Formats: sequence, C-alpha cells, structure tokens
Amino acid sequence: MKPTGTDPRILSLAAEVAKSPEQNVPVILLKLKEIINSTPLGGSELKKVKQDIYCYDLIQYCLLVLSQDCSRIQGGWSTVSQLTQILSHCCVGLEPGEDAEEFYSELLPSAVESFLVLGRRLQTCFINAAKGEEKDNLLHFFQIVTDSLFWLVGGHVQLIQNVLQSAHFLHLLQTDNVQVGSTVMTLLQNILHINSGDLLRIEGKHLHSILDEVVFKLLSTPSPVIRSTATKLLLLMAESHQEILILLRLSDCYRGLRSLLTKQEAGTELSQELRQLLDLLSPKVCQDVQEQKLHKAACVIQAYWKGFQTRKRIKKLPSAVTTLQRSFRTKRTKMLLKLDRQKEEEDHRLQLQLQRQRAMRLSRELRLSMLEIVHPGQVEKHNRELEEKSALIIQKHWKGYRERKNFHQQRPSLTEYKAAVILQRAALKFLAKCRKKKKLFAPWQGLRGLTDARRVELKQRVDVYVRRHPSAQMSDAASRELHAQAQERLQHYFMGRALEERAQQHREALMAQINTNIEQLMRAPSLKEAEGKEPELFISRSRPVAARARQAHLATLKHIQAPWWKKLEEEPGDEIDVPKDELSIELGTLFIGGTKPP
Repeated sequence: MKPTGTDPRILSLAAEVAKSPEQNVPVILLKLKEIINSTPLGGSELKKVKQDIYCYDLIQYCLLVLSQDCSRIQGGWSTVSQLTQILSHCCVGLEPGEDAEEFYSELLPSAVESFLVLGRRLQTCFINAAKGEEKDNLLHFFQIVTDSLFWLVGGHVQLIQNVLQSAHFLHLLQTDNVQVGSTVMTLLQNILHINSGDLLRIEGKHLHSILDEVVFKLLSTPSPVIRSTATKLLLLMAESHQEILILLRLSDCYRGLRSLLTKQEAGTELSQELRQLLDLLSPKVCQDVQEQKLHKAACVIQAYWKGFQTRKRIKKLPSAVTTLQRSFRTKRTKMLLKLDRQKEEEDHRLQLQLQRQRAMRLSRELRLSMLEIVHPGQVEKHNRELEEKSALIIQKHWKGYRERKNFHQQRPSLTEYKAAVILQRAALKFLAKCRKKKKLFAPWQGLRGLTDARRVELKQRVDVYVRRHPSAQMSDAASRELHAQAQERLQHYFMGRALEERAQQHREALMAQINTNIEQLMRAPSLKEAEGKEPELFISRSRPVAARARQAHLATLKHIQAPWWKKLEEEPGDEIDVPKDELSIELGTLFIGGTKPP
C-alpha cells in the first residue's frame, strides 16, 4: 500500500527509474543523496522521506545495483561507494511498518552481505592496482564502504552477528596489506565498542578464527600501525569478556603468547595498551580472573538458591498460617473439652457423694423406724438377719471382683486358645482339600474290601434285580469275549488319560516358553540400539514361525522390487504369493528349542 502525501521528488525519481534503461539506473539513484541531504535531520520529515523511499522499492534497486559488476556501472567505484552511503542512511532510522519482518530478516542481512562482497572486490582491485592516484582512490572508496557498513550496523545492532560470522569479513581480516588490514581492524574495534556481547554469541569456530588472525597480526606484522590496532583490539576483547581472557591464557593454541610479546618488544618502550595486555595475560591476573569467575558463579548459584528458598517459604506461608490457626483452634478445643469433662466429672462425683449421704440417711431412718416397729424380743433376731444379708452382699461383691480379676488374668491364654483353634480348623480344611485333590488325581485303585454283611446285602440286591429283569442266556465264550472287550476299553481309557496328561503338560511347557519369550522381547531394546548378543532375542525358536517370517520377508522384498505397473490392480489387504522354489529357509542357522546347530 503506497503512502499518502509522498514527496514529489521521490515520485518523479521512482518514475524515472522505472522508465530508464538498466545502465542509467545507478546514476539516477544518486539523486537520493540530494533529497536526503536537503531534508533536516532528526525530524519526522526525514523519517517520512525514508519510508517513501522504501515503499517505492528504491532501496531494493540500490541493492540490485550493488550486486552488479562495477565495470558496467557508470561512474564505477565512485557511484557504488555513494550508493552504499545512500543505502546505509536510508536503512538507519527507517520504520518499515507492515513489512517489518521482511525488512529485518531479508533486506538488512542482504545489505550487509553486499557491503562485505564490495569490500572484497575493492580489496582485490586495490592489491592488483599500480601505485599512484588509482590506488589512493580505491582505498578511499574502501573506507567509504566500511564506514557505510559501520553506520548500518550502528543503527541495527542485531546485524553484528551477521558481520562477525561472514566468511567475507574473515577474508578481509586476513589480508596482508597494511592499509586494508588497519581499516578492517578499526571497523572490528568500532563494532565491538557498540556491542561486544555479540562476540560470544557467534559460533566457536568464527570466534577462534578472529582471535587467531588478530594474534597473528600482532606477532608477525612489522607495521607498527597494524600492531597497535591489533593490541587495542585484543585488549578490548580481553577486558570485555573474561572467557576470552581465560582462553588466551589457558588454551593450548595461545600458549606462550605473553612470553612472545615480551621477547618481541624487548629493547623498545612498551606502549600503554601493550603493557595492559601483558598485565592481563600474567598468571596472577589470570588466577584472579578465574577466582572472580568462580566467585561470581558461586554468587549466582547462591542467589538462585536463596531466591528459590524464599519463594518456597512465601508460597508455603498461607498454608503455614492456616496450619498454625488450625492447630491453635484444635488445641483450644481440646482444652475446653478437657475442662468441661473435668467439670462434669466433679459434678458427677458431688452428685454421687450426695446420693450416698442421702441413701445412708434414709437407711438409718429406716432402721430406726424398724426398731420402733419390731417387738423388743425380736430385735436381736432382726439384727442377726441384717448382718447375714450384709455378709452375703459383701461376699457377692468380693467373689465378683475375684472372678473378674481371674478372667482378666486368663484372657491372654483364652486368646491363644482361640487362635490355636482357628489355626487347627484352617489346617484341617487345608489337609482335607489336599486329600480331596489327591483322590481326584490319583489313579483308579480298584474297589475297597467288602464286609460280609455288605457282601450279603449286595448279593440280595443283585438277586432281586435279576428276578425283575431276566436277561437272555449268554454262552461262556460270549461272556469271556464281552469281558475281554470291557478290559480292553478300560485299558484304552487309562492309556488315553495318560496321553492327555502328557499333552497337557506339553501345552503348559509351551505356554511357559511363550510367556518367557514375550517377556524377553518386551524387555529387549530396539534393533537400532541392540548390541552384542542382544539381537539373538529376536530370533524365533519355532521352525514354522521362522519359515512364515522368512516367507513374509521375501514376499515384501519381491513386492518392493516389482515394477509400478504390476501394483496398479493390487489392493492394500491382498497377500503376495511367493513360489516355493524361491523360498530357501536356512533352518540350520536358526536356533530351535531342544536342538543344537550343526
């Protein structure tokens, strides 16, 4: 959606770009610099101009021009360097609106990549160029491109990782030219001044490559400019991140760095930055840094632990208050119940005492009234009867107390007796069940011996039955034959029962083996994780099962290898027939239960 109130200069420029041929577009885009410079800085008008430039795709045109060959562009490197300035100034401070995701995830990374590619091209041209004005111009253009890249990264800090992880940037850093290397290292130093935290967010190989190149330039380059810049850059990286300082001091790749720097600078006055770097690389400072790191880690762990404990106590505080209130109320209720119980017991004791006193008074009054009624001659007899009744009551209470005492003493023995009875009853029931099972499963042992009375009774029953049911006459040979048939059927029955018992035992053994195999397969790891002899758990111990598995496997392979036109009329549920001559089941390689391989 195009914005309303667009600057007419941008409208005319966009129309001119759309109508002009491709070779004239870069020169036309240079007019954007005049439009941006003529707009006052820091105002809403400049933001509106940048939004209009983005909405009419002029920034995308600049990116397309930067990706072309510079020899085909009018003005050459001068036009390209100015376009990089225009592109960086347009992208910084721009509010894309609805296309924010595309702007931040696609356009900005592609702009950074284009700047780095242009830097590599300028580096190549600068190295191959002859000395003189051309070389100075190429260096000037290279500095313009690096300044534009720094301006773009300063406005969008998230692009620092793209720059540090780019292979083109590493190639620029690895140059042997003093002027190009100094410019690139200054760019890296300025980028780290903006946000040095992104240095640890890149991949380890890129970080090691940057460190290796900086250390290499510090140790091997004779140029004092490069060495000074590398010293400042390495000092900045070491002071910003303790991890890098520990890496420089303890890693095998940089072992002896401090001694090499000391030997290299022997006889010359050490700069302030180099002296600071040597102090940081000293063992004492490294040990202090390591201790500080451990102290910081301990403080972080303690802070997390104390925070966890505090949050846990605060979380439990409402429940603790509720528990305290509940326990207090429960204790108070128990105390009140105890006081009420004590008061009731005291009242009950007083009532009993009053009842005893009242009963004693009534008894004495009754005795006095009885003495008044009884004849004087019968008083002694009456007193004797009262004494006998009293003695009987005392004896009754004493005997009751004694029997209760004896009962309480004999209660454990009674409990043991009842327990013994219960155990005996359970044991007798168990033995009866065992005898019953033994009778059921015991072979037939014939009839028990008969008594004379039982034999006479049975003979009488047989005679009565014969008289009521007369049978046809049977010869002796027929009787013997019938008896032989009965004996043969009886023997066949007993033999069949024995075979059935063996078959039942065999079935139980097979079921136990199947259950064991199932448990082994359930506990076994998958075929991908199996090692050693674990795959043997998946081998079947049954010949039919192994044969059927191999047949299914060969059928599946044949179905997979078949051409596509043979599978058109097949349905998912159809089985695939495999000829018997194609089945070669190597049963000798399978483990069969009860057999050994040859």
